[in-house]
Amino acid sequence: MPTAQRARHGGDLVVESLTALGASTVFGLPGQHALGAFDALRRSGLTYVGLRVENNAGFAADAFARVTGTVAPLLVSTGPGALMTLAALQESAAASAPVLAIGSQVPTAGLGGGRKGYLHELVDQKASFRDVVKSVHTVRTASQIPSAVAAAWASALEAPAGPVWLEIPQDVLLAPVSVPPVTSLRAEPRPLPPRPELTAESARLLNAAERPVILAGGGVVRAGAREELRALAEALDAPVATTFGGKGAFPWDHPLSLQSWLEDAHTTEFLEDADVLLVVGSGLGELSSNYHTFRPRGRLVQIEADLGKLESNHPALGIHADAREALAALAEAVTPRPPGTAAKAAAGLLTRVRERIDAQGLELERRVLGAVRDALPDDSPSFWDMTILAYWAWSAFDPRAGALHTAQGAGGLGYGFPAALGAAAADRDRPVLAVSGDGGAMYSIAELATAHQYQLPITWLIVDDGGYGILREYMTDTFGEATATELSRPDFVALAESFGVPAVRTTPERLRADLAGAIAAPGPSVVVLPALLRMFAPTHLDRLADGGPGPDGGPGPGQP
Repeated sequence: MPTAQRARHGGDLVVESLTALGASTVFGLPGQHALGAFDALRRSGLTYVGLRVENNAGFAADAFARVTGTVAPLLVSTGPGALMTLAALQESAAASAPVLAIGSQVPTAGLGGGRKGYLHELVDQKASFRDVVKSVHTVRTASQIPSAVAAAWASALEAPAGPVWLEIPQDVLLAPVSVPPVTSLRAEPRPLPPRPELTAESARLLNAAERPVILAGGGVVRAGAREELRALAEALDAPVATTFGGKGAFPWDHPLSLQSWLEDAHTTEFLEDADVLLVVGSGLGELSSNYHTFRPRGRLVQIEADLGKLESNHPALGIHADAREALAALAEAVTPRPPGTAAKAAAGLLTRVRERIDAQGLELERRVLGAVRDALPDDSPSFWDMTILAYWAWSAFDPRAGALHTAQGAGGLGYGFPAALGAAAADRDRPVLAVSGDGGAMYSIAELATAHQYQLPITWLIVDDGGYGILREYMTDTFGEATATELSRPDFVALAESFGVPAVRTTPERLRADLAGAIAAPGPSVVVLPALLRMFAPTHLDRLADGGPGPDGGPGPGQP
């Protein structure tokens, strides 16, 4: 007698569609309306990594997408579960990380604004996501699921990459289906090549330039355009600075490297002095422009995949294109020139920057950051929360063969540790570092249970300064004293050990050895450094005073 075929439902179509598109790992947190999809996960070949808070699951998916360069599925439930992902999806949008967030919905009878009184019911759940994600996709019947998943996947990958939202009602996820299992889906994003006439004009400007300079942003990293950038810079003999999001786009110790001291007036002036400045994969926003004090004196050429960022801050020859394709086309179009004085100019700039920092008595901060760099394997990625040591890392940390990732796109707290979990889930053989302050650490302390459950190779460095350190600096410098910045916190070592995660309390003198030992050990670990760190002095305030107010006078890292 033949064996009865197992009944399949809408949730199976979701999982089958993700599998057919090449997904390997799903992040999330179950909820009542989403159980049909989670039940299907159990029968699939997908790896599931469950976190304790939906926002943290979003950060983990964000990091997985960044390190793999592919779509990271995020599966959550209706209402509160869905809304808890918004801060993480905002960071993914700012960083162009392709996260496919799939949320459940109330049964279809409750859609359309009628108040049926279902659990988790919202009048228009997807409206909450429209201002955050690239695109919103909805499903009303099971037969729509494969096409909707494929469309959302393609949208997430298409330049500029970013998060998308797909919602499926509870009854659709549970509905029996008789269609064959999904085995083949296509979701190919449209290419975004540069227009030939713009490439030719850009090459003409760069060939004629006496002082060409390149500013590389996060778009270069996301497009995988490091080799194309290096080839163009060497052909032009052009110095290269990277934005904080673009760290790793150009070798830190290359003779043409200006590194990423974008909050230093010396760097701002160097960029301003270029007769042609090529900006690639950056909108020249607040941080990349030294708080909008950057005022170019030469011509700008801007390559940007995000149409909203093209010429949004400065007039330029704008090229709406993927960074990799545009840089490759430019490298072929320019006329190579022999090495000249560019390397000497780059070295001179870095000397001036170093002398400014040397004069500020910041030996502790530099020693701590140096210890982290020495302890971390060259190819290990690191994930930094919004904390003073991270602000130092934006400017001063060499990511080497690894990559440095921060939450500076949207600036939300709590990113570092859950993001590192996502990266560790992508490659369980390579150690990952997370860095947080004590305030940011409390946002994601529950994920110690996740790290222990999955035995992920992640070391969490918590710099404990007793509060929100950067806000303490801002308020003290601006108002004379700080308010609401001091925090009661736990014994982080004892707390980590209660989760079964080894932990150690260290000092600046022992940090390198303690951190290296923790990173080398299998599984998760925590290193706690009690230290009161300071930021280096800002330079943009004097520039604003000299040149008049910029368009954005709000405070930022290193700013009183």
